Amino acid sequence: MHTRQEQMEAFGRFLDILDELREKCPWDRKQTNESLRPNTIEETYELCDALMRDDKHDICKELGDVLLHVAFYAKIGSETSDFDIKDVCDRLCEKLIFRHPHVFGDAKAEDAAQVVQNWEQLKLKEKDGNKSVLSGVPAALPSLIKAYRIQDKARNVGFDWEEREQVWEKVKEEIGEFQAEIAHMDKEKAEREFGDVMFSLINAARLYKINPDNALEHTNQKFINRFNYLEEHTIKQGKNLHDMTLQEMDRLWEEAKALGL
Repeated sequence: MHTRQEQMEAFGRFLDILDELREKCPWDRKQTNESLRPNTIEETYELCDALMRDDKHDICKELGDVLLHVAFYAKIGSETSDFDIKDVCDRLCEKLIFRHPHVFGDAKAEDAAQVVQNWEQLKLKEKDGNKSVLSGVPAALPSLIKAYRIQDKARNVGFDWEEREQVWEKVKEEIGEFQAEIAHMDKEKAEREFGDVMFSLINAARLYKINPDNALEHTNQKFINRFNYLEEHTIKQGKNLHDMTLQEMDRLWEEAKALGL
């Protein structure tokens, strides 16, 4: 691995290149916070995809793309004299020190769970911190991840099941209420109840230390792999999926499953 000096030199070179691009490149020169935002979201998801695949080469590349966006926003901030990359780093350092009194102060934390619980209390004490327990959950988060974060933040202040096994009664209750609304053919109420089912299942996943977003993405990839196998072998047989019977498709699906796809 590189020395700290080499790392700082590389970061300085990167900032110099960004300065030159902002001055001389027509595309970079016209970018604003608003124009960059959609690209930032895309780059973040691309990083998440590389992390899910545990592709070290792509992780390194995508981290660079995300870092570019962080520095670009700081560059725009410096042009309006609001803040620059030093301010970003300084505020981050101050926050890290403040939220880790068990490292930089006299507080004690026996395990990671205690650290997280302390974080939530410390956030409420920060000058510009969260005004309420749930106010720190970004409104723009995807719904599944938002549900998980809401539940996790509530847990950090003690609002949680006494025993995790208790959550299954809630799951069964919500499924029953959803089925009842389906039977009544009330789409609006059924949609609300289905949301409750999902929320309770996400809660169960959290209690059993399973990240529901990761779990669902693994299932997405599994389905894609098996369906691609089904489609490829259908074409090899000179057939079209529309011409296949459900039994024929099931047979290929089981083949894919047996292959570990």
